Amino acid sequence: MKKLTVAVLSGGRSSEREVSLKSGDQVFEALDKQRYRVLRYDPSTDLNRLVADAGQIDVALIILHGIRGEDGTVQGLLDLLDIPYQGSGVIGSAIGMNKLASKQLYDQMGLPTPPYIVIHRKDRPDTASIGSRLGYPVVVKPANGGSSIGMSIVKSEADLPEALATAGRYDDVVLIESFIKGIELTGGVLGNDELRALPIVEILPGEGYEFFDFQAKYTPGATREICPARIDEALTEKAQTYAKMAHQALFCRGYSRTDMILRDRDIYVLETNTIPGMTPTSLFPLAAGAAGISFSELLDTLIDLSIQAHKDR
Repeated sequence: MKKLTVAVLSGGRSSEREVSLKSGDQVFEALDKQRYRVLRYDPSTDLNRLVADAGQIDVALIILHGIRGEDGTVQGLLDLLDIPYQGSGVIGSAIGMNKLASKQLYDQMGLPTPPYIVIHRKDRPDTASIGSRLGYPVVVKPANGGSSIGMSIVKSEADLPEALATAGRYDDVVLIESFIKGIELTGGVLGNDELRALPIVEILPGEGYEFFDFQAKYTPGATREICPARIDEALTEKAQTYAKMAHQALFCRGYSRTDMILRDRDIYVLETNTIPGMTPTSLFPLAAGAAGISFSELLDTLIDLSIQAHKDR
């Protein structure tokens, strides 16, 4: 059987470059070399080579995070080159990267999300009114980006300007959300037309981490991830349903992972990742493993789904 030529794209120029490179290493090692000829590209330096090689590439795995990787730009290039790739297309990728657009579509789908206020970097916000509308603490984060970069939990009005400045370094638009204290959950979805919800993961950041921030995400041992989550069957079904609804609301394809928070019996949708991480500490491979799908098999499935979606288009 002829080997498929797979292009693994990792690195890039976003603030999540190092995470992307580690994910790319993990994917490269896990791909079955008996089935695939694997080529690697870093979009920060190798775009000309990728374009030149396009005719020999059967499928691409986009293992990029953040701006110019997860936001539809690379997806658009691969569409122009007629190279199938895993995950969401241009529209789903762009929407998933923009937390404000995502929230608006969650609302239309009827998914509950935390109350929020939108601030533009050039604005001079009335900090007193923010507190009266949302109460404290609040979550401040850039509208675009991932891995909790630029995100802060603010407990008083006095700390709000610094948090807004931090988030504003990463995007012109900043979201201020009500902080909902509860159990952090995440739900993976796999499939194109027929969606399969993976087991729900419960996230327990370790001592010293106020929330599931960048360090808690990517430092081995800093966070406990429990899969399946320690919630009852009804809540599990609700979380899985919300994950599939979020996937559909944002026009996702192939796979996604939606972060949620559970308070009492209520689940709130926070955001959806259109290219979930693929490092040893990543949550989507953990959930797939709990469903009986090994990491190598997961990559095979994503490749098959991408080729099928390309044929369908």
